[in-house]
Amino acid sequence: MSTQANQSVTVGTATAKPGTMVRGVIPAGELAGGIRVEIPVIVINGAHPGKVFWVNGAIHGDEPEGPIACHMAMERIDPAELSGAVVLVPVMNPLAFSAAERGNPLDTFTYDMNRIYPGKAEGYFSDRVAHAHWQAMKDVADIEISIHSGGAHSFLDKAIFVDETPASVELAKAMGLGWGCIMSNFNPTGSPMAAMKAAGKTGITVELGGRSATAPEKFREIGTELANSILNICYHYKMLEGQAVYSTPCYKGQQEALLAPASGIFLPEPGVSFLTMMSKGDPIARIVNVYGDTVGQLHAPADGMFFGLRALPNVNTGDWCCFFCKVEGTRD
Repeated sequence: MSTQANQSVTVGTATAKPGTMVRGVIPAGELAGGIRVEIPVIVINGAHPGKVFWVNGAIHGDEPEGPIACHMAMERIDPAELSGAVVLVPVMNPLAFSAAERGNPLDTFTYDMNRIYPGKAEGYFSDRVAHAHWQAMKDVADIEISIHSGGAHSFLDKAIFVDETPASVELAKAMGLGWGCIMSNFNPTGSPMAAMKAAGKTGITVELGGRSATAPEKFREIGTELANSILNICYHYKMLEGQAVYSTPCYKGQQEALLAPASGIFLPEPGVSFLTMMSKGDPIARIVNVYGDTVGQLHAPADGMFFGLRALPNVNTGDWCCFFCKVEGTRD
Protein backbone atom coordinates (compact mmCIF):
# COMPACT_ATOMS: atom_id res chain seq x y z
CA MET A 1 0.00 0.00 0.00
CA SER A 2 0.92 3.66 -0.18
CA THR A 3 -0.47 6.31 2.09
CA GLN A 4 -2.97 8.75 0.64
CA ALA A 5 -3.80 12.29 1.66
CA ASN A 6 -5.80 12.40 4.92
CA GLN A 7 -5.32 8.67 5.49
CA SER A 8 -4.28 7.33 8.89
CA VAL A 9 -1.70 4.55 9.27
CA THR A 10 -2.29 1.92 11.94
CA VAL A 11 0.33 -0.51 13.25
CA GLY A 12 -0.63 -2.42 16.37
CA THR A 13 -2.00 0.04 18.91
CA ALA A 14 -0.49 3.05 17.10
CA THR A 15 -2.72 5.00 14.74
CA ALA A 16 -1.09 8.07 13.22
CA LYS A 17 -3.10 10.66 11.34
CA PRO A 18 -1.40 12.48 8.46
CA GLY A 19 1.32 14.83 9.72
CA THR A 20 1.74 13.12 13.10
CA MET A 21 4.11 10.77 14.94
CA VAL A 22 2.61 8.17 17.29
CA ARG A 23 4.07 5.47 19.53
CA GLY A 24 2.46 2.13 20.27
CA VAL A 25 3.01 -1.61 20.49
CA ILE A 26 2.28 -4.79 18.57
CA PRO A 27 0.83 -7.25 21.12
CA ALA A 28 2.75 -10.54 20.91
CA GLY A 29 1.65 -12.79 23.76
CA GLU A 30 2.07 -13.26 27.48
CA LEU A 31 4.59 -15.12 29.67
CA ALA A 32 3.80 -17.51 32.51
CA GLY A 33 4.25 -14.77 35.10
CA GLY A 34 1.64 -12.59 33.46
CA ILE A 35 4.16 -10.33 31.71
CA ARG A 36 2.85 -9.09 28.38
CA VAL A 37 5.22 -9.31 25.42
CA GLU A 38 4.87 -6.27 23.17
CA ILE A 39 6.88 -5.11 20.15
CA PRO A 40 7.43 -1.32 20.30
CA VAL A 41 6.55 0.69 17.21
CA ILE A 42 6.83 4.32 16.11
CA VAL A 43 4.66 5.45 13.20
CA ILE A 44 5.62 8.69 11.44
CA ASN A 45 2.80 9.46 9.03
CA GLY A 46 3.61 12.20 6.56
CA ALA A 47 1.35 15.07 5.66
CA HIS A 48 1.62 14.02 2.01
CA PRO A 49 0.96 10.70 0.21
CA GLY A 50 3.80 8.33 -0.64
CA LYS A 51 5.47 5.02 0.17
CA VAL A 52 5.51 3.27 3.53
CA PHE A 53 9.11 2.63 4.56
CA TRP A 54 9.50 0.14 7.43
CA VAL A 55 12.68 -0.20 9.53
CA ASN A 56 13.28 -3.24 11.76
CA GLY A 57 15.87 -3.38 14.53
CA ALA A 58 17.03 -6.05 16.99
CA ILE A 59 15.55 -9.21 15.52
CA HIS A 60 18.74 -10.46 17.21
CA GLY A 61 18.80 -9.27 20.80
CA ASP A 62 22.57 -8.78 21.01
CA GLU A 63 22.50 -6.26 18.15
CA PRO A 64 21.56 -2.85 19.63
CA GLU A 65 22.47 -0.81 16.56
CA GLY A 66 18.94 -0.96 15.11
CA PRO A 67 17.29 0.66 18.13
CA ILE A 68 19.74 3.57 18.32
CA ALA A 69 19.48 4.12 14.55
CA CYS A 70 15.67 4.28 14.82
CA HIS A 71 15.90 6.82 17.65
CA MET A 72 18.36 9.02 15.76
CA ALA A 73 16.35 8.88 12.53
CA MET A 74 13.11 9.67 14.38
CA GLU A 75 14.62 12.92 15.65
CA ARG A 76 15.39 14.01 12.09
CA ILE A 77 12.08 13.21 10.37
CA ASP A 78 9.42 15.91 10.47
CA PRO A 79 6.01 14.39 9.65
CA ALA A 80 4.86 17.75 8.30
CA GLU A 81 7.55 17.50 5.60
CA LEU A 82 7.25 13.76 4.94
CA SER A 83 5.56 12.13 1.95
CA GLY A 84 4.32 8.68 2.86
CA ALA A 85 5.12 7.08 6.19
CA VAL A 86 8.12 5.73 8.08
CA VAL A 87 7.44 2.89 10.53
CA LEU A 88 10.23 2.26 13.04
CA VAL A 89 10.38 -0.97 15.06
CA PRO A 90 13.42 -0.48 17.31
CA VAL A 91 13.18 -3.95 18.88
CA MET A 92 11.56 -6.80 16.93
CA ASN A 93 12.53 -9.46 19.46
CA PRO A 94 11.93 -7.94 22.92
CA LEU A 95 12.71 -11.07 24.96
CA ALA A 96 16.04 -11.61 23.18
CA PHE A 97 16.87 -7.91 23.53
CA SER A 98 16.08 -7.93 27.25
CA ALA A 99 18.48 -10.86 27.68
CA ALA A 100 21.11 -9.32 25.33
CA GLU A 101 21.19 -12.65 23.47
CA ARG A 102 20.80 -13.51 19.80
CA GLY A 103 17.48 -15.19 20.49
CA ASN A 104 14.92 -15.63 23.24
CA PRO A 105 16.68 -17.84 25.85
CA LEU A 106 13.29 -19.23 26.87
CA ASP A 107 12.74 -20.67 23.38
CA THR A 108 14.99 -23.60 22.46
CA PHE A 109 13.47 -24.68 19.14
CA THR A 110 13.04 -21.31 17.43
CA TYR A 111 15.88 -19.45 19.14
CA ASP A 112 16.93 -17.49 16.04
CA MET A 113 13.95 -15.43 14.84
CA ASN A 114 15.85 -14.51 11.68
CA ARG A 115 15.68 -18.15 10.57
CA ILE A 116 11.98 -18.83 11.23
CA TYR A 117 10.34 -15.54 10.21
CA PRO A 118 7.39 -14.94 9.56
CA GLY A 119 6.70 -17.58 12.17
CA LYS A 120 3.45 -19.38 12.85
CA ALA A 121 0.28 -18.40 14.67
CA GLU A 122 0.32 -21.69 16.59
CA GLY A 123 4.07 -22.36 16.73
CA TYR A 124 6.70 -21.98 19.44
CA PHE A 125 6.78 -18.68 21.29
CA SER A 126 9.27 -16.95 18.95
CA ASP A 127 7.16 -18.21 16.02
CA ARG A 128 4.19 -16.40 17.52
CA VAL A 129 6.10 -13.16 18.15
CA ALA A 130 7.37 -13.22 14.56
CA HIS A 131 3.86 -13.95 13.31
CA ALA A 132 2.42 -10.99 15.23
CA HIS A 133 5.06 -8.73 13.71
CA TRP A 134 4.39 -10.02 10.18
CA GLN A 135 0.66 -9.55 10.53
CA ALA A 136 1.31 -5.94 11.45
CA MET A 137 3.83 -5.32 8.65
CA LYS A 138 2.65 -7.32 5.63
CA ASP A 139 -0.22 -5.09 4.49
CA VAL A 140 1.38 -1.79 5.50
CA ALA A 141 5.00 -1.77 4.32
CA ASP A 142 6.11 -1.13 0.74
CA ILE A 143 9.85 -1.29 1.40
CA GLU A 144 11.70 -2.67 4.44
CA ILE A 145 15.19 -2.83 5.90
CA SER A 146 16.34 -5.06 8.75
CA ILE A 147 19.34 -3.73 10.67
CA HIS A 148 21.90 -6.27 11.90
CA SER A 149 25.45 -6.20 13.26
CA GLY A 150 28.18 -8.53 14.49
CA GLY A 151 26.45 -8.80 17.84
CA ALA A 152 28.31 -10.04 20.90
CA HIS A 153 31.23 -11.72 19.16
CA SER A 154 32.28 -9.76 16.06
CA PHE A 155 32.29 -6.52 14.09
CA LEU A 156 30.69 -6.17 10.67
CA ASP A 157 31.31 -3.21 8.40
CA LYS A 158 28.81 -1.80 5.91
CA ALA A 159 27.36 -4.75 4.00
CA ILE A 160 23.98 -5.52 2.44
CA PHE A 161 22.14 -8.67 1.38
CA VAL A 162 19.56 -8.43 -1.42
CA ASP A 163 17.17 -10.84 -3.13
CA GLU A 164 18.56 -9.77 -6.54
CA THR A 165 15.30 -8.27 -7.79
CA PRO A 166 15.89 -4.82 -9.32
CA ALA A 167 13.79 -3.21 -6.57
CA SER A 168 15.88 -4.83 -3.84
CA VAL A 169 19.15 -3.73 -5.46
CA GLU A 170 17.76 -0.21 -5.86
CA LEU A 171 16.89 -0.09 -2.16
CA ALA A 172 20.40 -1.34 -1.30
CA LYS A 173 22.05 1.37 -3.37
CA ALA A 174 19.84 3.95 -1.63
CA MET A 175 21.64 3.18 1.65
CA GLY A 176 24.23 5.72 0.51
CA LEU A 177 27.95 6.31 0.88
CA GLY A 178 30.12 3.40 1.91
CA TRP A 179 27.45 0.77 1.25
CA GLY A 180 29.06 -0.71 -1.85
CA CYS A 181 29.30 -4.33 -0.66
CA ILE A 182 26.01 -5.78 -1.91
CA MET A 183 25.71 -9.57 -1.79
CA SER A 184 23.10 -12.10 -2.83
CA ASN A 185 20.95 -13.32 0.04
CA PHE A 186 22.58 -16.43 1.50
CA ASN A 187 19.36 -17.51 3.24
CA PRO A 188 16.36 -17.34 0.87
CA THR A 189 13.81 -18.16 3.59
CA GLY A 190 13.19 -17.32 7.23
CA SER A 191 13.88 -13.57 7.27
CA PRO A 192 11.80 -10.39 6.89
CA MET A 193 13.46 -9.79 3.51
CA ALA A 194 12.40 -13.25 2.31
CA ALA A 195 8.86 -12.75 3.59
CA MET A 196 8.63 -9.39 1.85
CA LYS A 197 9.78 -10.93 -1.43
CA ALA A 198 7.22 -13.74 -1.12
CA ALA A 199 4.55 -11.06 -0.65
CA GLY A 200 5.68 -9.25 -3.81
CA LYS A 201 7.34 -6.44 -1.86
CA THR A 202 10.89 -5.25 -1.26
CA GLY A 203 13.26 -5.79 1.63
CA ILE A 204 17.00 -5.91 2.35
CA THR A 205 19.24 -6.93 5.24
CA VAL A 206 21.97 -4.49 6.29
CA GLU A 207 24.96 -5.09 8.58
CA LEU A 208 26.96 -2.54 10.58
CA GLY A 209 28.46 -2.65 14.07
CA GLY A 210 29.14 -5.19 16.75
CA ARG A 211 31.14 -5.98 19.85
CA SER A 212 34.22 -3.84 19.22
CA ALA A 213 32.10 -0.77 18.36
CA THR A 214 29.79 -0.51 21.37
CA ALA A 215 31.86 1.91 23.47
CA PRO A 216 29.89 5.19 23.71
CA GLU A 217 31.52 7.28 20.98
CA LYS A 218 31.84 4.46 18.46
CA PHE A 219 28.31 3.26 19.14
CA ARG A 220 27.05 6.79 18.50
CA GLU A 221 28.99 6.91 15.23
CA ILE A 222 27.46 3.61 14.09
CA GLY A 223 23.97 4.85 14.99
CA THR A 224 24.56 8.07 13.08
CA GLU A 225 25.73 6.19 9.98
CA LEU A 226 22.61 4.02 10.01
CA ALA A 227 20.33 7.00 10.64
CA ASN A 228 21.98 8.78 7.72
CA SER A 229 21.07 5.80 5.54
CA ILE A 230 17.45 5.83 6.71
CA LEU A 231 17.27 9.50 5.72
CA ASN A 232 19.10 8.81 2.44
CA ILE A 233 16.46 6.22 1.54
CA CYS A 234 13.79 8.83 2.22
CA TYR A 235 15.62 11.27 -0.08
CA HIS A 236 16.01 8.63 -2.81
CA TYR A 237 12.31 7.78 -2.87
CA LYS A 238 11.30 11.46 -2.65
CA MET A 239 9.73 10.98 0.76
CA LEU A 240 11.75 13.92 2.10
CA GLU A 241 13.37 16.90 0.41
CA GLY A 242 17.09 16.29 0.21
CA GLN A 243 19.87 15.08 -2.07
CA ALA A 244 20.51 11.36 -1.94
CA VAL A 245 24.12 10.17 -2.16
CA TYR A 246 25.37 6.84 -3.46
CA SER A 247 28.40 4.55 -3.32
CA THR A 248 30.63 4.04 -6.33
CA PRO A 249 31.46 1.35 -7.15
CA CYS A 250 28.83 -1.05 -5.87
CA TYR A 251 30.03 -4.65 -5.86
CA LYS A 252 28.11 -7.84 -6.52
CA GLY A 253 29.21 -10.89 -4.57
CA GLN A 254 28.55 -13.97 -2.49
CA GLN A 255 29.25 -14.45 1.20
CA GLU A 256 31.61 -17.11 2.54
CA ALA A 257 32.10 -17.72 6.26
CA LEU A 258 35.66 -18.61 7.27
CA LEU A 259 35.92 -20.84 10.33
CA ALA A 260 38.81 -21.34 12.72
CA PRO A 261 41.15 -24.17 11.58
CA ALA A 262 42.62 -24.44 15.10
CA SER A 263 42.04 -23.31 18.68
CA GLY A 264 43.90 -20.45 20.33
CA ILE A 265 44.06 -16.66 20.05
CA PHE A 266 42.69 -14.98 16.92
CA LEU A 267 44.98 -12.25 15.52
CA PRO A 268 44.13 -10.31 12.33
CA GLU A 269 47.20 -9.59 10.22
CA PRO A 270 48.66 -6.06 10.60
CA GLY A 271 47.29 -3.69 7.99
CA VAL A 272 44.30 -5.69 6.80
CA SER A 273 41.23 -3.48 6.31
CA PHE A 274 37.49 -4.01 6.05
CA LEU A 275 35.86 -3.61 2.63
CA THR A 276 39.25 -3.43 0.86
CA MET A 277 39.82 -5.50 -2.26
CA MET A 278 42.32 -8.33 -1.85
CA SER A 279 43.49 -11.24 -3.97
CA LYS A 280 42.82 -14.92 -3.47
CA GLY A 281 45.32 -16.30 -0.98
CA ASP A 282 46.14 -13.00 0.73
CA PRO A 283 46.55 -13.45 4.51
CA ILE A 284 43.68 -12.23 6.72
CA ALA A 285 44.49 -13.57 10.18
CA ARG A 286 46.35 -16.21 12.13
CA ILE A 287 45.71 -18.20 15.27
CA VAL A 288 48.39 -18.71 17.92
CA ASN A 289 48.33 -21.19 20.78
CA VAL A 290 48.94 -20.38 24.44
CA TYR A 291 52.70 -20.50 23.81
CA GLY A 292 52.55 -18.00 20.93
CA ASP A 293 53.10 -20.55 18.16
CA THR A 294 51.10 -20.08 14.95
CA VAL A 295 48.73 -23.04 14.70
CA GLY A 296 46.35 -21.83 11.97
CA GLN A 297 45.92 -19.19 9.29
CA LEU A 298 43.04 -17.64 7.35
CA HIS A 299 43.46 -16.53 3.75
CA ALA A 300 41.18 -14.86 1.22
CA PRO A 301 39.22 -17.71 -0.45
CA ALA A 302 38.79 -15.67 -3.63
CA ASP A 303 39.31 -12.18 -4.98
CA GLY A 304 37.13 -9.91 -2.87
CA MET A 305 36.91 -8.28 0.55
CA PHE A 306 36.06 -9.15 4.10
CA PHE A 307 33.26 -7.29 5.85
CA GLY A 308 33.23 -9.10 9.18
CA LEU A 309 35.90 -10.16 11.66
CA ARG A 310 35.79 -11.92 14.99
CA ALA A 311 36.19 -9.50 17.93
CA LEU A 312 36.68 -12.16 20.62
CA PRO A 313 40.36 -13.20 20.53
CA ASN A 314 39.84 -16.59 22.20
CA VAL A 315 38.69 -19.07 19.56
CA ASN A 316 38.03 -22.79 19.27
CA THR A 317 38.33 -24.96 16.17
CA GLY A 318 35.26 -24.43 13.98
CA ASP A 319 34.30 -21.09 15.49
CA TRP A 320 33.29 -18.28 13.16
CA CYS A 321 36.21 -15.95 12.34
CA CYS A 322 35.50 -13.94 9.18
CA PHE A 323 32.76 -13.02 6.74
CA PHE A 324 34.19 -12.68 3.24
CA CYS A 325 32.53 -11.27 0.12
CA LYS A 326 33.66 -13.12 -2.99
CA VAL A 327 33.33 -10.31 -5.53
CA GLU A 328 31.80 -11.27 -8.87
CA GLY A 329 31.75 -7.83 -10.46
CA THR A 330 30.12 -4.43 -10.05
CA ARG A 331 26.51 -3.31 -10.13
CA ASP A 332 27.11 0.03 -11.84
